[in-house]
Amino acid sequence: SMSPHLLALGAIALWATLASLGVALTHVPPFLLTGLALLVGSLPAWPRWREWRVSPAVLALGVYGLFGFHFLLFMALRLAPPVEANLVNYLWPLFIVVLAPVIVPGMRLRTRHVLAAAAGFAGAGLAILGAAAAGPQSVAGPHPALDHAWLGYALALGSALIWSTYSLATRRLSAVGTHFPTAAIGAFCVVSGVLSLACHAAFEPRTALTLQDFGLIAVLGLGPLGAAFYLWDAALKRGDPRTLGVLGYATPVASTIVLMLVTGRDFTWEIGAAIVLILGAAVVAMRER
Repeated sequence: SMSPHLLALGAIALWATLASLGVALTHVPPFLLTGLALLVGSLPAWPRWREWRVSPAVLALGVYGLFGFHFLLFMALRLAPPVEANLVNYLWPLFIVVLAPVIVPGMRLRTRHVLAAAAGFAGAGLAILGAAAAGPQSVAGPHPALDHAWLGYALALGSALIWSTYSLATRRLSAVGTHFPTAAIGAFCVVSGVLSLACHAAFEPRTALTLQDFGLIAVLGLGPLGAAFYLWDAALKRGDPRTLGVLGYATPVASTIVLMLVTGRDFTWEIGAAIVLILGAAVVAMRER
């Protein structure tokens, strides 16, 4: 069976492409983008649709995770400066580490996990702020009035809490013997995708998409908004969430590196420092004793 660390790194590698794909699709409203991508993301699980029959509570958990996370994050990005909102959102790995003992039976909080998570967050901060200093926004959009910014930060914090509690609840169900099949993520994607499209209809202007847009949305749906969720789920069911949380910090750094390669920007000292901090944090977290 696959190592949980490899499965998690697979998900993280896919999430790392999200910002770059997002840059190519900045003209597509976020709820439309997410709704279509999540529907595409459900496709790999269609052959196993019989495994989608889960209890309403499990379906609610999945929709809370996939839809709730994106909903709050996109609302946050409308209200707060995107770089800072993104940084607040990257508290999710720290929350996974700190909340693991609260949510998952038989888990204790160890000092090394907390130190590793703190170092990871420092690395994520350097990566995101370094990317901002290096040039134009990775998330294009007007700078909102700052009097709404605090609400944006609160929503970004909420999205981080949703992703971490969703991840830990997945692990908890597995630990107490009521886990759902990973194929059921397909059902989460369908319901979340439909809800996102409903939000598009409610909040966003009508948008015409080109053939190239559909191609990129398909890539988004099969990768960071599809396969990544199945891989993350499989990793959580097999691995220690405290370690996986710290590994999660590779996401903003990898994302920034991919963005720099795609946009032809120079590497900065911040990115170098971020890589060192996050690799160090991961090594500390993955030590067995």
